Amino acid sequence: MLGQGYGVRMPIYALGDASPSIDPSAYVHPDAVIIGDVTIGAESSIWPGAVLRGDDGRIVIGARTSIQDNCVLHTTPMDHTIVGDDCVIGHIVHLEGCTISDGCLIGNAAMVLHRSVVHTGAIVAANSVVLYDVDIPSGALAVGSPAVIKPDRADAAMIAQAAQSYVDRGRRFAAELRRLDG
Repeated sequence: MLGQGYGVRMPIYALGDASPSIDPSAYVHPDAVIIGDVTIGAESSIWPGAVLRGDDGRIVIGARTSIQDNCVLHTTPMDHTIVGDDCVIGHIVHLEGCTISDGCLIGNAAMVLHRSVVHTGAIVAANSVVLYDVDIPSGALAVGSPAVIKPDRADAAMIAQAAQSYVDRGRRFAAELRRLDG
């Protein structure tokens, strides 16, 4: 299947009746894998090695959100994985059956698990693990394994700047990336 307007082949798969829906302005790197019931919003970016597997449930990525290198997004039969607008999902993050609200940052190598909710403008620090059924308040920082919540410690301006940098990066890659070995 052709990538969204970029003329690049990438692994995008239907699974039974479930087919991905990718906004034409989104950037999906050719080495990302998108399977099944996955929706990717406008100006979002999915980077090399990321796997979004909507087999048991739905995965929704909002607008202007980056899913960075080697992330794994999955669901459970009962719990969808929802990521809002203007989010930064760092390298090697695992999201499964959780909700990430608008304007959040999930740091590199963090995990957010079943039925947990990261509310608007919150941060999950790098290498942190948010276990099942955890509610992280707006503007809080969750840090550690298991994550400890520190109220009012997130930096909304930093999150917004990081989100915009990936919107810009997605546009650049869509325009300039070219494979040299074949």
